[in-house]
Amino acid sequence: MGIYADNACTTFPKPPCVVEAMTRFMTEGGYNVNRGSYGGAFDAEDGVLECRELLCELLGGPDPSDVVFTRCITESLNLVLKGLLTPGDHVVVSSMEHNAVMRPLTQLAQRGVTFTRIACAADGSLDPVDVVQALTPATRIVVMTHASNVCGTMLPLAEVGALCQERHIAFMVDSAQTAGFVPTRMDELHADALCFTGHKGLLGPQGIGGVVLSPELAATLEPLVVGGTGSVSDSEETPCFMPDRFEAGTLNLPGIMGLRASLLWLREQGINAIRAHELALTQRFLDGLFPLEEDGLVRIVGRRDTTNRTGVVSVCTPLLDEAEVARRLDVDFGIQTRVGLHCAPSAHKTLGTFPVGTIRFSFGFAGTEADVDAVLTALRKICSQLNHPID
Repeated sequence: MGIYADNACTTFPKPPCVVEAMTRFMTEGGYNVNRGSYGGAFDAEDGVLECRELLCELLGGPDPSDVVFTRCITESLNLVLKGLLTPGDHVVVSSMEHNAVMRPLTQLAQRGVTFTRIACAADGSLDPVDVVQALTPATRIVVMTHASNVCGTMLPLAEVGALCQERHIAFMVDSAQTAGFVPTRMDELHADALCFTGHKGLLGPQGIGGVVLSPELAATLEPLVVGGTGSVSDSEETPCFMPDRFEAGTLNLPGIMGLRASLLWLREQGINAIRAHELALTQRFLDGLFPLEEDGLVRIVGRRDTTNRTGVVSVCTPLLDEAEVARRLDVDFGIQTRVGLHCAPSAHKTLGTFPVGTIRFSFGFAGTEADVDAVLTALRKICSQLNHPID
């Protein structure tokens, strides 16, 4: 299949145990939960509970019942923002946020919610002091990404969370680019909500995500969706207890079983070992990009080392159209990347790459040094052959 360098979008390949767990569930007992009084249904409930327990353990949640499953991290972010905010409330975000945060806030702004966007530095970094200066008496919540999906720069969320905690302001973390790759714990980040997705660093399937909520924040949220939960079925009122309060309808059980398998695999392998491998590949890639940059063929966007970053690297090709370079990488060399604005126009404005965007490379746990070297060779060939300005 060539070289896959788009793990920031979705990780590939998945550990074989993920596919096996999903297949086994759907072929040997695809029962529902909370809706059957027989052995198979109870086994499914046990699997869901174990997945909550594994997530709580990994992400530093208060209790497994505080883990709420959604179909994706975007839904998790919407669940908290729309369940908490009312006209007159104020929100603080960074300029590196994904549209999963900015589009709900833009929608809520039409209903009287305001937000302040803190300007990050040109490498995507943020000064926690700027957060304090952005707070107002109406600030209800601070929402920030743990790491940029464009350039990999990590934000100082532990410091931001502590500032919020001191001021009794809710703090929500978007961990899309870090959970499973970087130690990401709700307790250490002083977060009231930690939103996660299954299909990136957690190495699970698409279509499953969630949020870990503090009991205090959960008690203040209005559910985004209400309906049948299989519990308290004698009442037409939404259950007040967790996690049923926020899990109306049938859960993505194949996805949860796949996620449970990937979490067990991650625990066995060790996140720190995976992180060390991916950052070693990232450093090798950066080292290989420096000569290309000196020759004027590429420009590295964001941080230029592996300090306070993930394994996401974006580049511009000053003499060439980025989309054409990405197409050539795919068609001529079998190298799969992500080109454009990555659903994060605010981040690209911060990094100085709007409106064209960048070519983004992200190597995963299955990547090799040979993969990195092949990408660098292909980049040099393409840029050397076509090194003339785009008309």
